[in-house]
Amino acid sequence: MTRATAVPETVTIHVPFRIVKRGGRKEMQLPDRVRPERTPDSTLVKALARAFRWKRMLESGEFATIAELAEREGIATSYMTRILRLTQLEPGIIEAVLDGRQNDAVTLARLMDPFPMSWIEQKNTFLGT
Repeated sequence: MTRATAVPETVTIHVPFRIVKRGGRKEMQLPDRVRPERTPDSTLVKALARAFRWKRMLESGEFATIAELAEREGIATSYMTRILRLTQLEPGIIEAVLDGRQNDAVTLARLMDPFPMSWIEQKNTFLGT
């Protein structure tokens, strides 16, 4: 029998990161040279899902007006219209959000404000292309 090498009882690992607030929650941000796995912003994904669901409900004729749908959902009409506007986002931005690749400029708070209707302007504003 051979003797095994002694294993230390304590191992210390140094991981550089900083805590940032994003979408109302705290998130770890790693240095640029470290590639974290992509994690979609659940707040943005949920808002996009609601927007497209509500749009489908209105287009199908299930509800005649936004006010009627907002009342059924128990939310303010103004909030619903701001969320519905997300369906007008450039498809590349929506895809980036769903994949977790959006940059820091793409937050729900920022998207709730009026944004350009032109997809080219949206890409310049939110993706920096």
